[in-house]
Amino acid sequence: MSQYNIAVLAGDGIGPEVMQEANKVLDAIEQKFSVSFNRTAYPVGGYAIDTEGEALPAKTLLGCERADAILFGSIGGPKWDTLPLEQRPERAALLTLRSHFDLFSNLRPAKIYAGLEDLSPLRKDIASSGVDVLVIRELTSGIYFGKPKGREGEGEEEYAFDTMRYSKREIRRIAISAFEAAMKRNKRVTSVDKANVLVCSRLWREVTEEVAKDYPEVELEHIYIDNATMQLIKDPAHFDVMLCSNLFGDIISDECAMITGSMGLLPSASLNGDGFGMYEPAGGSAPDIAGKGIANPIAQILSASMMLRYSLNLTNAADAIDNAVVSVLEAGVLTGELLPASQRHKAATTVQVGDAIVKHILA
Repeated sequence: MSQYNIAVLAGDGIGPEVMQEANKVLDAIEQKFSVSFNRTAYPVGGYAIDTEGEALPAKTLLGCERADAILFGSIGGPKWDTLPLEQRPERAALLTLRSHFDLFSNLRPAKIYAGLEDLSPLRKDIASSGVDVLVIRELTSGIYFGKPKGREGEGEEEYAFDTMRYSKREIRRIAISAFEAAMKRNKRVTSVDKANVLVCSRLWREVTEEVAKDYPEVELEHIYIDNATMQLIKDPAHFDVMLCSNLFGDIISDECAMITGSMGLLPSASLNGDGFGMYEPAGGSAPDIAGKGIANPIAQILSASMMLRYSLNLTNAADAIDNAVVSVLEAGVLTGELLPASQRHKAATTVQVGDAIVKHILA
């Protein structure tokens, strides 16, 4: 029996309750596929500040180092917003983990599920065309981190500047991440750049084309960022894997999230070059609904599926989770935010959604 060590960081807000459902799903996967997930819970975020005095205690970081992957919940909330910026949960824990493990490849799937097309702001015929996009965003370089940056000058001549900087190594490794992901999907990569204006984008395009030679089965196309934002509205089903720099990926991933109509269905992953990753819902900690039993656990459950697929290479197990989620959504087992106001009295609870997914896995 294969065994894997998982660091479980539930965090704040709805984190613990949706993580409970993800753990139930992993229990079902253990039962069905004869694998073992040695899961250890560690404090993180606001909860860790309250109980340990810091957002990322040393024992949590050590536990993550010893694990094969990190299953992360959500952190932060108004309670800790008055702390100095560097001590707040998001910066002190989330950004530190990304930096410590060099999690440069951010994977953000966006899918419109059958029967939920009305949630999308897109025209219904477009929303029902089979939208299933994976945005791969370079997460640790580019204009957000480039030096120099700052402000100089005085009066009306004062100016500000940022530096967009990418090395061949940085571009190559994120491009490899995109092509590897495409090999597990529909074998098409769309590289998003601005090569008609930016020197960085011209290097990005050159290196991406070099990487493409090692993946002859994968179709590569290039698209300018401005056109990409338009085509995502006009024909989102055209896209499979979208390869983006940090800045462009920030824009594209948020656009894709809104196209789906619900953050409660969107998982994410951040990986390093060794396949180690941190997996978390794309949404926030939602402290306003925490403890009410109404949070949608599907993003957390799908994050666990991504963990199985991308870090543990348990493709069949990941497929079982994904298929179970589709079946539950098609059966109408929906939390309140997925229902029209007139139907919300029929909403399923957090636990009911988790139970339904487990039932389908074990069927």
